[in-house]
Amino acid sequence: MSKHHVTTTINGEPVEFLCETQQTLLDVLRDELGLTGSKEGCASGDCGSCSVTVDGRLVCSCLVLGVEVEGQKVETIEGMADGETLHPLQQKFLEEAALQCGICTPGVLIAAKSLLEKNPDPTETEVRYWLAGNLCRCTGYDKIISSVLDV
Repeated sequence: MSKHHVTTTINGEPVEFLCETQQTLLDVLRDELGLTGSKEGCASGDCGSCSVTVDGRLVCSCLVLGVEVEGQKVETIEGMADGETLHPLQQKFLEEAALQCGICTPGVLIAAKSLLEKNPDPTETEVRYWLAGNLCRCTGYDKIISSVLDV
């Protein structure tokens, strides 16, 4: 099977990679590029653990093919902090203990960041609606929601 050459931007950096047609963006990120922050929770788009943004649109990377990001801008959890300085959401999640096992955390953070970029002052209902595609089996969501609202 032949591999396809893809040129894209990931976390602000130009990136080129080879991937097979059927490889998901999640597989490319983790296996080809070593960006293991996005997690595979379900491989069917139901849990949100692999959430990234592609050209500003929140997507489950397990449902996007690697070849589909040709020429697009991808943002992953690895690009959220500014060097050693955590993004305010990451800092608030730590302060409020809004994470436990960590499988869902990267996807929740990316989804919350996407929300706050579109709506910097959401209501609790808006936060809950926006994060509805991100499943967490550990926290009960209260600390996650309050962390997003605090930021």
